[in-house]
Amino acid sequence: MSVLTKQKIASYYDRYKGIDVTFTKEIIQVTGLITRQVLIKCVGDFWPCVVYSSSFEEAKVVANIKSGLTEKLQQANNSISLRLCFRSPESGQPVTFFVTARVAGYTAYKGSVDTALFNLQFTQRPPDDLIEIIGRVLDANINSSKRKDERILLTADSLRKLGLLSKETAAFIEGVPRRCILRDISFSGAKIIMMGVAKFLVDRDTALRLDFDDPRESFLVRGKFIRAETVEGRKELIALAITFEESTVPMGYKVRLNDFLSVVRADNRPDNTQGSDPAAPK
Repeated sequence: MSVLTKQKIASYYDRYKGIDVTFTKEIIQVTGLITRQVLIKCVGDFWPCVVYSSSFEEAKVVANIKSGLTEKLQQANNSISLRLCFRSPESGQPVTFFVTARVAGYTAYKGSVDTALFNLQFTQRPPDDLIEIIGRVLDANINSSKRKDERILLTADSLRKLGLLSKETAAFIEGVPRRCILRDISFSGAKIIMMGVAKFLVDRDTALRLDFDDPRESFLVRGKFIRAETVEGRKELIALAITFEESTVPMGYKVRLNDFLSVVRADNRPDNTQGSDPAAPK
């Protein structure tokens, strides 16, 4: 995991400790959870389980109830340790830690007689690694609404800090890729420069490809062209504002932007321009 200050970890814990994150396929990918390495430890034995959700105070996991686990729980007075494993985005290596907890109860999972959803109450503050992993997701999700109109002007410096591979990319219009150049991006939209005729593009749906490095990942963000401007001295080019479909913006993209904006303050860095997002609907 990246090294965050103790103050940042404490801030995550105080602000988000009661909020659950459900481990959907997308969240598993964003957090780097290694699902096969998640286990319940009870009285020296281990049982595989699936993390359904987690906060800083509790977790819900799915496990087999016909494997001897419930008998062990009785022996241990419902005390367990939850073994979690995540892949570090910096090194790519697994990061493993335990969270001590008590089983507060369980219910059949989706009507199954073999598996159950266990409610785990943490008995102490979880390790900083878990607070960082879940905190980054929650912080990005909240700030994607609070700071959605804060655009990032793409300079050589901001490209490097964002990990964005290039300003040159593609906008897919009806599935056909069109070469374009990124001018700025935000949680809610982007501005691009491309060849074309404004009247044939404004109000049309598009999907913008964004390629990042360290770790390498690509996002296809759906949206719509809402406005066009001429490019001075280049009659064949137009600048197009895109507004993203808010409900479909990838969480990984939100985390990338939030990490950048958390470090680079808009009031003292030239590569982060404050103001209304050019792609925000008027």
